[in-house]
Amino acid sequence: MPTDVIMPALGMAQETGKVLRWLKAEGDEVTKGEPLMEVETDKVTVEIEAPADGLLAALRAPEGADVPVGQTVAVIVAPGEDLPKNGRAAPAVVEAAPQPAAAAAPAVAAATSAPRRRLASPKARRLAAERGVDLDELRDGSGPHGALVAADIIAAGTLTAAAPAPLTGGELPLSRIWRIMAERTTQSWTSAPHFYLHREVDAGRLGSWRAVARERLGRDVSFTDLLVRATAAALYAHPRVNAAWADGSIRLNDQVNVGIAVALDDGLVVPVVHGADRIGLAGIAACREDVVARAREGALRPEDIDGGTFTISNLGMFGVDAFNAVVNAPQAAILAVGRIVERAVAVGGLPVVRPMMTLTLSCDHRVVDGARAARFLDALASLIEEPAGLVD
Repeated sequence: MPTDVIMPALGMAQETGKVLRWLKAEGDEVTKGEPLMEVETDKVTVEIEAPADGLLAALRAPEGADVPVGQTVAVIVAPGEDLPKNGRAAPAVVEAAPQPAAAAAPAVAAATSAPRRRLASPKARRLAAERGVDLDELRDGSGPHGALVAADIIAAGTLTAAAPAPLTGGELPLSRIWRIMAERTTQSWTSAPHFYLHREVDAGRLGSWRAVARERLGRDVSFTDLLVRATAAALYAHPRVNAAWADGSIRLNDQVNVGIAVALDDGLVVPVVHGADRIGLAGIAACREDVVARAREGALRPEDIDGGTFTISNLGMFGVDAFNAVVNAPQAAILAVGRIVERAVAVGGLPVVRPMMTLTLSCDHRVVDGARAARFLDALASLIEEPAGLVD
């Protein structure tokens, strides 16, 4: 019997999803589990798989359409099977005059012989479109099922520097992710009473820890990985900071899930390292590498961004010394990390040059008061300056 393709719910608060593109055309043969369309929510862009084998029919949602969750967007039928007669999934051309079977057959044959759309991540498609690259001319990519990703296009040498465009005025179109980010940061800023604590820490041992970790684990480890590890340990010891404001009360979280803010052209996303207090530095590094790469490719899954209990925003790589971040509501706090820079500090009454880093903790005063926040920040600073107990 025919199988409805519905707009799935990819998040608890999701009401609609945007059909970015169909990866199959009407009349194409599809296999269960095969990517069928790309859907964008307020947080992620994901590929939706075909729920059954058969022929794709009755496309109800054009590319770019916002569709309510649960609504049918297409139907999959077996070869020779009629579409349902209840009208729910009838094709848009239902009013057209019926055609004789002999005349309709060539149209079906032409539809089923339509070329298959090349698998590629949303970012890879955008880059290719910007530079006029034909994806069908490239070999299989390095993504899942041979999908092309942005790195494949860059590696192929198909991107060239574009001439700077002249300055123009006017309204800038906003992506869905940027619009939702603007709404949520505004809501957090206007509803959560923010306060900030600043702390300079000596990052010398952080560099030594990184070198030891790289040698022991046999893989690259970033400073962000070390910060996630130290932050997770401090959160475990200070559960009030690993909390949230929910419906007028404080909710203590039973897991330590650290989000990492990642800036994209389309907006800000926060993929999450789940169980950061339990998986060790190797697990953190592997998870961070995976989710950040997929965030930049526009291929995050719903579970990658759900369940965060605390967020780290690191702008040190941009030469920023310190900044105040907006709390990622309903979380209780967010840690802003500046660059590591050599400064003259007093050690034992004498001036010494040390690699220093500024941490800024933004807190929601409804959940955390100054004393609790200060104790957490002191514990985190101690772990960064003397991380011996955290070395895996």
